[in-house]
Amino acid sequence: MFDIVFISYNEPNADDNWKSLISRFPYARRLHGVNGIHQAHRTAAKWSTISSMFWVVDGDTEVLEDFDFKEPDGLWDQSVYVYQSHNPINGLTYGNGGIKLLPRYYASKITPDLIDMTTSMAPHFTAVDIIAGVTRFNTDPFNTWRSAFRECVKLSSKIIDNQIDPETEERLDTWCNIGKEHPYGEWCIKGAREGRDYGLKNQNNRDNLNKINDFDWLKNCF
Repeated sequence: MFDIVFISYNEPNADDNWKSLISRFPYARRLHGVNGIHQAHRTAAKWSTISSMFWVVDGDTEVLEDFDFKEPDGLWDQSVYVYQSHNPINGLTYGNGGIKLLPRYYASKITPDLIDMTTSMAPHFTAVDIIAGVTRFNTDPFNTWRSAFRECVKLSSKIIDNQIDPETEERLDTWCNIGKEHPYGEWCIKGAREGRDYGLKNQNNRDNLNKINDFDWLKNCF
């Protein structure tokens, strides 16, 4: 049984998602208020003492009732495992916002220069073809914009290791054009388009790309 760490910062629905999680998995632990994505995950790795791997659930993630945090087949502690999550605005279902199973050793050594740390922290990356949750990021204008902006910077700059270009372009197009009719859909599309433009403009500037992991910088941009 691996540790489950619920990482929250300022997500408006984090308390509800946390209560739902511990009602089914009472051994889960909550890490709240750590400033910085990298630092939060390093801290989570230090908390995990049961085994060489631990689960991470983001604060805006609603875990599906049929997902049981079962160890994947052929588990290898040299790989990051990312499960799919459903986007309630544009209908995309892939690893963005997904539940992660991380190797504790590599997570404890995350450095700020990793722009997309999930795909870059360990020697290997495994996308698991199982839908584990719904990313309820559309809770207010800022959180909706921020999630869309960050993801589309990554997609447009193509900094994600081993990405498939046609798939990436299709996802980027969906983020930038689909879902206006849903709650905060306009903010999602606005963030996606601005993130796309920022990623293209700074494709070769890793310092500027890395700013998407600074929540204070994102708040100022918004």
